[in-house]
Amino acid sequence: MSLVTLGRYSLPFEAHLARSRLESEGIEAFVADEHTVNMQWMLSNAIGGVRLQVQEDDLYRARKILAEDRSGLIDDFPETEPAREQGDNRSGLSALASKRRKRGFFAMLLALFIGS
Repeated sequence: MSLVTLGRYSLPFEAHLARSRLESEGIEAFVADEHTVNMQWMLSNAIGGVRLQVQEDDLYRARKILAEDRSGLIDDFPETEPAREQGDNRSGLSALASKRRKRGFFAMLLALFIGS
């Protein structure tokens, strides 16, 4: 049996996500030109990107699987936010980033003074 190209992707991780989905359904899939794109990413468009290949017999079933909309399977996760300092009105992520930025700045100053 021969391999046929099911899809072309700009980035290798996109092809691997599709490959994992197909393999979870029992379809053997292969990612081609991954290493070329990783080493010479500017050639991605010239060579047609990263190719996802399957056996010719599995082509119809693979297309059907990848075309399925599975977004309804995602559970609604409860939104939890990190504890905020009093008077901090920023969203959860920016509050965390601000704390990390301050810690990183002081750690850099400490390393500068200890190292010199």
